[in-house]
Amino acid sequence: MIGLFSKQKDVSLKSIACGRLIPIREVPDKMFAKKMLGDGIAFEPEDGQLHAPCDASVLMVAETKHAVGLKLKNGVELLIHIGLDTVELNGEGFTAEVSPGDRVKEGQVLITMDRGLMKEKDICLVTPMIVTNPQNFKMEIMKEGQRIGIGEEVIRLHRN
Repeated sequence: MIGLFSKQKDVSLKSIACGRLIPIREVPDKMFAKKMLGDGIAFEPEDGQLHAPCDASVLMVAETKHAVGLKLKNGVELLIHIGLDTVELNGEGFTAEVSPGDRVKEGQVLITMDRGLMKEKDICLVTPMIVTNPQNFKMEIMKEGQRIGIGEEVIRLHRN
């Protein structure tokens, strides 16, 4: 009986932004599109805040504030990479609202970005959300190609 309740079987990941949900294979970056970092989905965010897709611990926030790593209680690790080629901004236009070691709740703001600056610099804001250790889970992706709101379920992970 010990351990019976400690392993979550299914995990629900929610939308991190309002906007269109696009298949990972359509991300205009080969590393993401070919799933070299893991499997997942991408968002075309319509506003300047990115939210936690679930309750998790913050593993890392990139020095340039363009990426956040999260870890769930059941071991799932996520990478949220805001935009493409945003590392070249060296943190300009990004504000980290969390730090490594923080525990976050679903819907909590992780990163705020200056959309005006991103538009001015012609930055592609396609934002992948990748499960970096997908081998232990079967991934069910929902609502690809649709416009979604914050908090809508977009991925369900089933433990193998």
